[in-house]
Parts: sequence; structure tokens; C-alpha cells
Amino acid sequence: MFAVLRNRTYRHLFTAQVVALVGTGLATVALSLLAYRIAGDDASAVLGTALAIKMIAYVGIAPVLGAFADRIPRRAVMVAMDLTRAGVALTLPFVTQVWQVYVLIFLLQSASAAFTPTFTAAIPEVLPEERDYTQALSMTRIAYDLESLFSPALAALLLTVVSYNWLFAGTSIGFLASAALVVSAVLPKAKPVERTGGVYTKAVFGTRLYWATPRLRALLALDLAVAAAGAIVFVNTVVIVQGHFHKATGFVSLALGAYGVGSILAALALPRLLRRLSDRAVMLPAAYALPLILAAVAAVTAASAGTWTWVALLVAWAAIGAACSAVLTPGGRVIRRSAADADLPAAFAAQFSLSHSCWLLTYPLAGWLAAGAGLPVTAVVLGGIALAATVTATTIWPRRDPASLGHVHQDLPEDHPHLADAQQTADGWRHGHDFVIDRLHDRWPRRTVGV
Repeated sequence: MFAVLRNRTYRHLFTAQVVALVGTGLATVALSLLAYRIAGDDASAVLGTALAIKMIAYVGIAPVLGAFADRIPRRAVMVAMDLTRAGVALTLPFVTQVWQVYVLIFLLQSASAAFTPTFTAAIPEVLPEERDYTQALSMTRIAYDLESLFSPALAALLLTVVSYNWLFAGTSIGFLASAALVVSAVLPKAKPVERTGGVYTKAVFGTRLYWATPRLRALLALDLAVAAAGAIVFVNTVVIVQGHFHKATGFVSLALGAYGVGSILAALALPRLLRRLSDRAVMLPAAYALPLILAAVAAVTAASAGTWTWVALLVAWAAIGAACSAVLTPGGRVIRRSAADADLPAAFAAQFSLSHSCWLLTYPLAGWLAAGAGLPVTAVVLGGIALAATVTATTIWPRRDPASLGHVHQDLPEDHPHLADAQQTADGWRHGHDFVIDRLHDRWPRRTVGV
């Protein structure tokens, strides 16, 4: 898997991602302490609002900034966003009002909403071979999981020798290091975008691409299934561990660590597995596992707290991590085969926005249900959402899903270059090629035709 690090450009970009993730992890811990300093017992409300602001920025900003992807060099975008995040992180220790926290968090997450899709869209061009790209996707998944395990431990270690304000300095250093690494990377020149229209047209193209492509609609449904299962882990773990099992705070980290370990193990296995199986054959069974695991979680939280139920919870969290990783990691491959090279920034920006809209739905649902109806009901409802989403994805995503599709053009002149290999029929000009939604193909063929 680590052979892809021999590619200098990818090595620099991956290292930039890792150091930026560590900085973000430090900021998460520091922000919690800052909220408590400002709001005291209302810190949870402040953090909950900050999380909502983060999701709103992710959902709303990414498609808009993606509309300008063809006007600004990718490296310039990523460096500018890293510098913005570094500046915001340095400002946070000096805030004294809650509203200031909200404004700065919006700026910070808006920069992330521009950086992440731009970074993600560059990787398939840096690593054009599918085997290398698959390995890069697995490494990205591992980086996210290791960050969730490593950053809290690093923050705890640093807090033994410095105050939490210095964690923001560490965050800023991480973003500055990321910017330096991006500057040192030589990125391929972006393909020219052939779409016409204003900013609005370009901003909504990625979303239209999703709705028009069956496998991408299925991917969005699978994102909802993952969000339903992931929400109970990220929102309710502390309640389950301390409220139901009456364990100390340290056991919360143990439970979240079990989730991370499961995700990492799945990511390590996926490159070899995806050489033998299609994305659909891996992602759908993993998604169907999620409602089954959540049913087990409902049983565990309904039973009396004990040793076996605690062990069962850790196994369930590891299983959720593995299943979510098996669904999310191949998603980049699905997007890559569903968009032209020039449209990858718009496609990844849409994926970033739409997938986070799923979390924006499931995060508060997991919290409200747990508080009002109890943990077993929460697990059952979220499991029902995961099941419905997976069944929807199975229905939408054709079992036979070739890249090349035969189709007919009825609105192009006969001397158009795109029709060079086409045959004239009573219905129009017929030919076949690797099919994606673009300016010449605005809808998916309802039925494929022979060529």
C-alpha cells in the first residue's frame, strides 16, 4: 500500500493532509476548553452550535467555491485555505464572546470546505492508475482514523506542559506546514472546463451530476446509511459509556478507539479486496451490515450493564467502523469513473456538500432521540434509516454497470466532432463510449443501445 508514497507529489500532498489533520485535532480539544472558559456550564450548547455551523459551511460553501475551480490554480486554492485556517487558529485564543467563536468557526470550516474537495480532486490526476488511486483512498481513510486516535492523546500530553491556548498555536503550525508542503508539490495542470454559464450554473453542476448518474445517487444513499450509523457513535458514545455502563471518562476514548481500529483494519484490507470485487459488491454488503449491527446495539443498550454487554459494545463499535470504512473508502473510485477529468472538482465538491448534509440530519436526530426516547429506540430508528438507505442504493445502482454505454444523440449536427464514430439511425446518431454527464450528455440513457 505504501508504494504510492514513492510518487513525490502524492507524498507531499499526503503529508500535508496528515499534518493538517493533526492540527485540526488539536483545535478540537482546544475549542472545547475555550468554550468552557467562555460559557461555563453552557459549553455543550456552544459546541453543539459550532458543530451545526461547521456542517452548514460544509454543505453551503463547497459547491460555490467549486464553481471557481477552473479560474484559480488548485495549488493556490489549497495554500490560501491553509493560510486562512492558520490565521483563524491564531485568533481563537483572543476571543471573549461566544459570537466571536461562531464567526471564526464559520471562517475556519469554510476554508476547509474549499480545501478538502480541491485536494481530493487532485489525487486521481496525480495517481492516474486505479490500483495506486485505490491505495491512496485507503491511506486517506487510515489518516483520518489515526488522527482521531492520535490527536487527543497528543493534546493530553501537551496540556501537561502548556496551557490550552498553545494548542491553537500547534494548529496554526500544522496548517502552515501543510501550505509549505502543497507549495513544494508539482500538480498536474487542471483540464479545461467546457461548461458554459454563470457561477450559479457551475455551482449546481456537481449536484446535477449526482442526480443524473444512478451510481452517484446510490452513493449518496450509502452516505446516509453511514451517517446514521456513525451518528450513534460520535453523538452517543459518551452517554452510553458513562450513563449506561457507568464507566470513567477514559473508557469513552476506548470505545471510540474500537471504532477507529475497525475502520483502519478494513481500510488496510480494501486495496486487495477491490482488485477482485467491484465497488458495488464491496459497498452494498458492508452497508447492509450496518442496520444489523445497530439492532445489536439496541439489544446491548436495553440489557443490564455488565462485562459481556460492554465487550459486545466494543465489538459493535469496531464493526461499525469497519463497515463504514468499506462503504466510504471506495466512494472516490465511484466518483472518479462518473465524471470527466475537468469536472472532478465539481463532483468532489458536491460529494463533500451532500454527504455532510446527511450528517447534518443524523447528528441532531441521534441526540434528540437519545434524550427523549432512550438509547435502544435511537439505535432502532437509526438502523431503520440505514436499512432504507441501503435498499434504496441497491435499487438505484444497476447490478450491471459498465463504463461504456451505447446511446443516441438527437440534437448534435452531423459534422460535430463527437459523432466521428457514430452511426446514423432513424432515432439519431448512435455510438458508445465511457459515459459521464457533461455538456454533450445531460441525462443518463434510459436504456442502452447496441453499437
